[in-house]
Amino acid sequence: MNQEPRPTVFCFGEVLWDIFPEGARAGGAPFNVAYNLMRMGIDSRMISRIGDDELGKALLEKVAAWNIPTSYIQMDHQYPTGTVLASIDEHNEAHYDIIAPVAWDYIELHDKYLQEVASADAFVFGSLGARHEVSRNTLFKVLETARYKVFDVNIRMPFFSLPMAKELMRHSDLVKMNKAELRTMLGFLGKDYTSEHDSIRYIQEQFNIAEVIISKGSKGAVYYNPDEYYEVSAVNIVVQDTVGSGDSFLAGFLAKKLMGGTPAEAMQQAAALGAFITAKEGACPDYSLQDFELFCKSI
Repeated sequence: MNQEPRPTVFCFGEVLWDIFPEGARAGGAPFNVAYNLMRMGIDSRMISRIGDDELGKALLEKVAAWNIPTSYIQMDHQYPTGTVLASIDEHNEAHYDIIAPVAWDYIELHDKYLQEVASADAFVFGSLGARHEVSRNTLFKVLETARYKVFDVNIRMPFFSLPMAKELMRHSDLVKMNKAELRTMLGFLGKDYTSEHDSIRYIQEQFNIAEVIISKGSKGAVYYNPDEYYEVSAVNIVVQDTVGSGDSFLAGFLAKKLMGGTPAEAMQQAAALGAFITAKEGACPDYSLQDFELFCKSI
């Protein structure tokens, strides 16, 4: 019996090492999404660039061991593999010192990206991966061909530019932000925050965005499309750390949506996967789909 082909998602931008006091972990927001999509049964691929160095080789080995194709990760002979100096505060929140310039600032455009992204089910990107002109130009070219464009805003100062973010929003079908980023974007746009509902509708109308997700940590999350909206409560867990929790939330949503789930079902799975990862150490913990399904039954 022929199996249904798995949905395919391309993620674009930073793949790097998060350097914590206790050691290094593979990361980068779009890569965290790719990792969790793969664990959820989606055919995920990562377009990025690493340095021709020991850190880069170790990263490639890890990506390959996780069954994510490495053929879309370029090698740079001038700039080093990306690193982020990360720390966790007393509230289990992560803080980052993002090194620049690094290899993923220089992602080149390859013709095969245009062809393959055009036939993929979704294309995921963030604002950080567009901080340098080279990767930014590549991103905008690929966006022209993508069918379903997913912008995970991820404001990281000082690498955030309002004109660039506005342009990326105009290209997006789905935009995901956390509550703080929603307020920040409104401030940048000179708009007062009146209510969550009015703020989200304002962003949608300003940039003609079909879908918006706002994640709110322990307060849950909301999803808006032009006609309706859904709220989902946070799952009550013991927080290990919050690294990559928003990325896993997005992966949970996309996996369910691309498998044919309703927005309400996708949001439920998003909340569950976000909690599942937050209860573990790091953004890319080792787990199977069965492990996640058991967790869902327990909550």
